[in-house]
Amino acid sequence: MRGVTYGPLPGGWPEDFREDFSRMKAAGINVVRLFSMPDKSLLDEAAVHGLQIFGGLEWGQNADFISQPGLFSAAKVHLQESLREIGHHPALAGVYVGNEIPADLARWMGAVPVREAIEELISLGRELAPWLMFAYANYPSTEYLEPENADFTAMNVYLEDPQAYRRYLKKLHHLAGDRPVVISEFGLDSQRNGAAKQAEVLGWAHTISVEEEAAGFTIFSWSDRWENSGEEVMDWDFGLIDRESMPKPALEILQQIAPEPPRSEPLISVIVCTRNGRWRIGACLMAILEMTDPSFETIVVDDGSDDQTSDLIESQFPWVNLLTLEPCGLSAARNAGAAAAKGEILAFTDDDCEPDSEWVTRLRRIYEKGYAAVGGPNLPPAPKSWQEAIVCASPGAPSHVMLDDEEAEHLPGCNLTVTREAFNEIGGFDPIFRTAGDDVDFCWRLRDAGHRLGFAPGAFVWHWRRPSVWAFLRQQIGYGHAERLLLAKHPEKFSKEGNARWEGFIYGGGPVRAIEGSVIYHGAMGQAGYQSVINRMLPLRGLDGRFDSWKTRLVRHLVNFFQPRIRAWARNKRFLLSGLWNFRTHLEVPSGGEFSISSQGCPVREDFLQTLLAHGWTPGGATDDWDVEKHGTRVLVATEHGYGKRKRTLFRVWGNRSAVEPLLRSVPGTFK
Repeated sequence: MRGVTYGPLPGGWPEDFREDFSRMKAAGINVVRLFSMPDKSLLDEAAVHGLQIFGGLEWGQNADFISQPGLFSAAKVHLQESLREIGHHPALAGVYVGNEIPADLARWMGAVPVREAIEELISLGRELAPWLMFAYANYPSTEYLEPENADFTAMNVYLEDPQAYRRYLKKLHHLAGDRPVVISEFGLDSQRNGAAKQAEVLGWAHTISVEEEAAGFTIFSWSDRWENSGEEVMDWDFGLIDRESMPKPALEILQQIAPEPPRSEPLISVIVCTRNGRWRIGACLMAILEMTDPSFETIVVDDGSDDQTSDLIESQFPWVNLLTLEPCGLSAARNAGAAAAKGEILAFTDDDCEPDSEWVTRLRRIYEKGYAAVGGPNLPPAPKSWQEAIVCASPGAPSHVMLDDEEAEHLPGCNLTVTREAFNEIGGFDPIFRTAGDDVDFCWRLRDAGHRLGFAPGAFVWHWRRPSVWAFLRQQIGYGHAERLLLAKHPEKFSKEGNARWEGFIYGGGPVRAIEGSVIYHGAMGQAGYQSVINRMLPLRGLDGRFDSWKTRLVRHLVNFFQPRIRAWARNKRFLLSGLWNFRTHLEVPSGGEFSISSQGCPVREDFLQTLLAHGWTPGGATDDWDVEKHGTRVLVATEHGYGKRKRTLFRVWGNRSAVEPLLRSVPGTFK
């Protein structure tokens, strides 16, 4: 998505959208993001120009909507009315159900209730218009508010350093879990930085977004004319056109950006091993046939099938290099495919996988950074039954393990590529692993030999999970048997309890988000620019909403309980006792109570905090649930930002309220 934000404009929308939309289209823009829901006339004109519109739901998100439920109820009503009126319009692509709920208010209301409210709006929108896309425009100060059920992760990012921007994009792919990443706002003020600098920054930001595999890049904004709280903003100039509608250099830069042609070197050999995969492998090979890369070959290794798999391949896929073997196991079959390959890079996937059309192209790019092996995500397709939905949301699926945002500790064999040189150096796969565990052993030996494993977030394969809960649990028994072999070969990689000791984070497929008991890094007084959740393991995928019921949730809990225990029993005949009892902690109830102070424009949260600091209060810690403390009394502060200049600041006190309230009410500018 090559996008731009549009409005709100001083005085409202123009009478005619043709001029703006024509210029957007000429600049290569295909998506327009609004901060309000569009009317039919805007959508009609967008359709004429081939533009897709993302509406923005306007509601009381900048106030405490948890304690004022009428604000949230009004949001749901507004969403329902809008979608009933324009939801079927062909130019409407989706809706942002919110935008940058302030970090201090999110902390005040509680991260989990706020996230759940966002998810409720997305669920409502999807129920009314399942053909549209729904997302929440987040920002780095509330990374932990990522909704579980959004169609993509949308982040407003303003970073003026190219390396910092590139690093943050890499991080976003892991925050997003399975879903795509869209930069929902990026801009630079030309009034302070100059028009030439604005053009330069937008140029490299767009290029980096493409290189780092973002699914969309949205510039803030189309015009310098911009309205906030009912008034035109005069001290910012973020537009691609100025206040007189004249183009700025940034608009010309966008028109000159062209996609980079795919590289054709080195040759990649795609190797698919199968055994009795007649009913699976056809979809895999059709997906490979549709790949857009100009330089790859395909090898299928039939490991002793007795279901006429080879006959199917010979008759329907004559372009495939087919090897037919006596039954020898997965590792030996992969080694045979590598021996027959011509490519400098060996790319392994499974017969129940369907590679994306740009899989090979995106993998090839990462090798330029000096990695010996590269892989990407393996994503479950949308489940077709309640049992598939449970399996997709359960632990134990093949997963990558990340040391940081770029380097992997483990890459699963269904999406694993390696240079021929590194493959030969470590002797390929170990034939003792016949069904599973081969990829873990292979990656450990690569790293022990001094090689590095890279990760390509956009190089994904669709990987079908087991079709039933029972088949999934049988698979976990097989994984446990494979881990027994790994334990014997690599005892130093396992704990005393027999669990693999990973240095990195195990990918779970779900977006990184606040859950009950999460520790959130807020920074001193909640002012960190990047506020994230501190987790050891990334969250699992959620249940597909189509199959979400109390019965499926119950079965899912049972599967989540038994999965690690079945696997541990198969591994070392031990039954895990950890996790049998869970204790939930709750926040302390504020003993001093809550109160609010209103002002006309100022002061706001920062002013009140500075007043307290000047009177001897000290900041709380980076993960504390309060801002300042003194003599055992603690205070949390948040400011609501409504329409117009009137502000309401909220105070929560643990301890002696009389020690703080009179001081705060004496601040100039407050309403007595």
